[in-house]
Amino acid sequence: MNKSRLSGIASFPWRRAPVVGVLRLSGAIGLPGGLRRGLSLDALSGPIEQAFALSRKTAVALAINSPGGSPVQSALIAKRIRDLAAEHKVPVLSFVEDVAASGGYWLACAGDEIYADESSIIGSIGVVSAGFGFADLIQRYGIERRLHAVGERKGMLDPFSPEKPEDVATLKALQGDVHEHFKAMVRTRRGGRLKADESVLFSGEIWAGQRAAALGLVDGIGDMRAVLRGRFGDKVKLKRIDAGGGWLRRRLQVGGGGEDWAQRLLLAAEERALWARYGL
Repeated sequence: MNKSRLSGIASFPWRRAPVVGVLRLSGAIGLPGGLRRGLSLDALSGPIEQAFALSRKTAVALAINSPGGSPVQSALIAKRIRDLAAEHKVPVLSFVEDVAASGGYWLACAGDEIYADESSIIGSIGVVSAGFGFADLIQRYGIERRLHAVGERKGMLDPFSPEKPEDVATLKALQGDVHEHFKAMVRTRRGGRLKADESVLFSGEIWAGQRAAALGLVDGIGDMRAVLRGRFGDKVKLKRIDAGGGWLRRRLQVGGGGEDWAQRLLLAAEERALWARYGL
């Protein structure tokens, strides 16, 4: 999106105060539950549409704070934002808070421009899969593993069975396909603004805000209020769209039996591990 076109919106003093819809995308992507609801298209489709349906809107702003997660949900959310931006013919500006890494950066690329704080963590354009292997542990305690499957690869990467090279090769191939999709999206959205070799940009490395700007992964350093006031004038109104589901939904999610709480705690631990990759 051309900056001169964006700034031109604020050049007519007789206009009513411009409105910018602010959509918060905060948390891990794609986790189905946990102590905090993860980001998914199902959870965000309503708020996204609300942000683009605001009257007198001049832009939509994305407030992003995510360590990543599901590449599928990242792609679906970003695509919905881009589809509505094209339909409503309004610019989208992304503002990174603590982190936009992996899937979080995928979401940031839904913006026509990306801004970050000097200490924001940006990047991690790669694919990772982590797990545990318990084959030696159960053997030590005399536990017999019984795995019955139809299809010779159905039990692939079972954590209680010895790891097989062919299973690892299959996983690497899957990761490679997802990585190529991620790279293609970054090339499409960032275009000629990228200022480093792809072997650097797509290595999975992370950078602080200033370095990310030098590499072309973000367009500048700045916070949402300052950038939007500079772009659209001091009277710009920021209209926050609640993507959290409201007080009642949050209260209902807290309930449940012992099994529900056990699942939520496991999901919370998984989310905690995602944040911990970036020292947060």
